[in-house]
Amino acid sequence: MILKPYFDEKSNIPLSEYPRPQFKRDSYLCLNGLWDFILAKADGTCLSGKINVPYSPESDLSGVLQQVKKDDTLIYNKTFTLPENFNLGRVLINFGAVDQTSKVFVNGELVGENLGGYNPFTFDISSSIKPGENLLTVEVKDDASSDVYGRGKQVYKNGGIWYTATSGIWQTVFLESVPNTYLKSVKLNPDYDNKTLNVIPEKVGEGTLTVAVIDGDKVISLASGDDSVTLDVSCCKAWSVESPELYKVKLTFGSDEVESYFGLRKFSVIEKDGFKLFALNNEPIFHNGLLDQGYFEKGLLTPKTNEAMFKEIKSVKELGFNMLRKHIKIEPLLWYYYCDILGVLVWQDMINGGAKYKSLRIMLAPFINLHINDKNYKKMGRRAMSREQYYKEAFLLQDTLFNCVSLCLYTPFNEAWGQFDAVNVTEILRKRDPSRIYDHARGWQDKGGGDVRSRHIYFRKIRLKNDRKRVLAVTEFGGYSLPIKEHLFTDKKFGYKMFKTATDFENAYVKLFKTEIIPEIKKNALCATVYTQLTDIEDEINGIFTFDRVLKISKEQIIRVNEEVYEAFNQKFNK
Repeated sequence: MILKPYFDEKSNIPLSEYPRPQFKRDSYLCLNGLWDFILAKADGTCLSGKINVPYSPESDLSGVLQQVKKDDTLIYNKTFTLPENFNLGRVLINFGAVDQTSKVFVNGELVGENLGGYNPFTFDISSSIKPGENLLTVEVKDDASSDVYGRGKQVYKNGGIWYTATSGIWQTVFLESVPNTYLKSVKLNPDYDNKTLNVIPEKVGEGTLTVAVIDGDKVISLASGDDSVTLDVSCCKAWSVESPELYKVKLTFGSDEVESYFGLRKFSVIEKDGFKLFALNNEPIFHNGLLDQGYFEKGLLTPKTNEAMFKEIKSVKELGFNMLRKHIKIEPLLWYYYCDILGVLVWQDMINGGAKYKSLRIMLAPFINLHINDKNYKKMGRRAMSREQYYKEAFLLQDTLFNCVSLCLYTPFNEAWGQFDAVNVTEILRKRDPSRIYDHARGWQDKGGGDVRSRHIYFRKIRLKNDRKRVLAVTEFGGYSLPIKEHLFTDKKFGYKMFKTATDFENAYVKLFKTEIIPEIKKNALCATVYTQLTDIEDEINGIFTFDRVLKISKEQIIRVNEEVYEAFNQKFNK
């Protein structure tokens, strides 16, 4: 069964669709929309008014267009009244993401604090709510230059590959109600080889968990247990890129009912003809993808609509790509759901952090073959608090995305940005989730760990060597740039190789694949490519789409190139 997307076309509330298909309840009260805000500036001045949640105040769609600086305080206020019969025993408030540190109050009472700007969090507000109208307050601090928290590509002075710093609430806020005994979370772990599904719950209270796997309206597997539950799913079809079969999962714990889904699939590294290869369901597969940083016109980190987000992923699939590398960002869970239902593989970067990056060490060293000692925490700008926070955020990311069927690969560090103990970090993350592949230090500072020999190549011809110890992948390349006058974000133009005409741009793109990528597949068993990039972002114009999503190359040409890429790989390994 292939699940479908859903869009609330009648709603006036932004991004009002249920935001968490991997763990869905019937009780749902979306709090997106207009909130009151106060921005208390460090100089003693204040700005107040209305803000459109969940868009950061730096974005057009927020209606504010104000940069929050590190010594400012951003305060949100929203009143809400629970619908009749909504409260089933406990009321939970859920935040998709709030950048960077936040305190949440209900009717003046502190209900919880969160550290880190990319992961979702939940607080039980049952004891703080009252009949009738309630006041919700969120107090936010954000330092885009902090060496402690993951910050992605945010900077106060944007330019080149670094973008406008965002702050505050930037994903959906919603209330749900649960019984006093309820499921806090669940991990769905399919075993492709043994055709089973292991269900590991996190429960509040005691009781028996019942799990049903459903195909359409028919229950095809059912099991119960007090702790973990294992189901026979041998009748389920495999999930694949070509056929993304998904099955509903119904979880019942006392009177608490949750709906989820799973796909029967396996990600691994196999050996064939003496080469290490990526495999999906034990069969070799070429990962052919785009670098996707998740910045949107007028919304920065947040799309105007969920439907626009879905259509973008669908367009990637229609162009013949089978993978997206989610670069230095965690998307809303709906984004991963769309990849699951469309059959698009996901490579997920952890969020980078640490002290300010020194260009001499980060940018120059790799080109003169000077490799850093990433155990030198002082030089790497990773003091103890920063390293501890990295682990907290990385663990939360793994837990949040565990049930995302399409997520096949994690990257702990990219281009040495905040890199430390890369080999050890990778094995710690692998122990927590052995079902994924790991690219330990992508791009520059390879320490010999992980599953992937990962190369970033921009300013020279792509010529590779395969040592046959790890999977060989070019995980960034291209960066070709074409400015289209009517579709620029700013007057500034940044790119790795600039072209003046669409014809020149398209010819260079095709030539790059035909004369450099495809020969390396045939000669050296290149197994994955990540072209830079999906879209233009601010003054960086090296996307195949403009910032407002206009395709720069003919669709037919991209499809033909991608077909040749897969054909070269399949011929190499007799698929």
